[in-house]
Amino acid sequence: MADRPRRHGDHAVKDIPAQPQSREDFEARLRAIGAERYHDRHPFHARLHGGDCTPDEVRAWVINRWMYQSRIPMKDAAFMSRVEDPALRRRWRKRIEDHDGNVDEGGGIRRWLALARAVGLDPDFVASGRGIMPATRFAVEAYLRFVRDMPLLDAVAASLTELFAPQIHAQRIEGLLAHYDFADDTSLAYFRKRLTEAPEDVAFGLDYVLTHADTLEKQNAAAAALIFKTNVLWAQLDALWHGYVEGNIPPGAWRPGEGML
Repeated sequence: MADRPRRHGDHAVKDIPAQPQSREDFEARLRAIGAERYHDRHPFHARLHGGDCTPDEVRAWVINRWMYQSRIPMKDAAFMSRVEDPALRRRWRKRIEDHDGNVDEGGGIRRWLALARAVGLDPDFVASGRGIMPATRFAVEAYLRFVRDMPLLDAVAASLTELFAPQIHAQRIEGLLAHYDFADDTSLAYFRKRLTEAPEDVAFGLDYVLTHADTLEKQNAAAAALIFKTNVLWAQLDALWHGYVEGNIPPGAWRPGEGML
């Protein structure tokens, strides 16, 4: 016989809701997402870090990654515009400063354009956004909409791909220095700087998510947000591989020889 609902007086007793994971187990769940889904596992990065990319494949990566790099401070500004807590805005503001910098120094965006120059591209061409692949543009704009429209907890959780970034930056520095003539302290300054900038952001973002995801529903939403962000990063590399490794460059995307110094 099927179990009947338990009753208290004339009312069915509601099922006891599932309990949230412990802080430690939830953190382990988030880290497992990165271990399985972060884009350091993509074959394009193995090709890049192993020295197997052609110069034009490297340039295509620099041009298309610019779309993502340039939108990071815009993403963070969109996030801050929704935050009512001044303390949270103050903590988050650092992320914009890291990428925009000041008038004289620039920041992460200017360091990325130094990489563009090092690989033979006109930084003004790269900064114009001309030649961005359609799939890259769609993926990055989807991330901007996500941060703008979804609950703040989900938006912060999506940023937790930073948990896994230091390893890929270290691998990238080592691989590029070993295999490419353009690689030096100036061209790789973006990645070296992120090794010291990112840890504070990671620690704050992780603590925020672990603290505010206090129900199983919120934990599931935060985990889904992190998966979404890994998909955004992975999709960009899928597009690069299809377009420039396999030679299926879509209409409007950068073609070798364009925008060179």
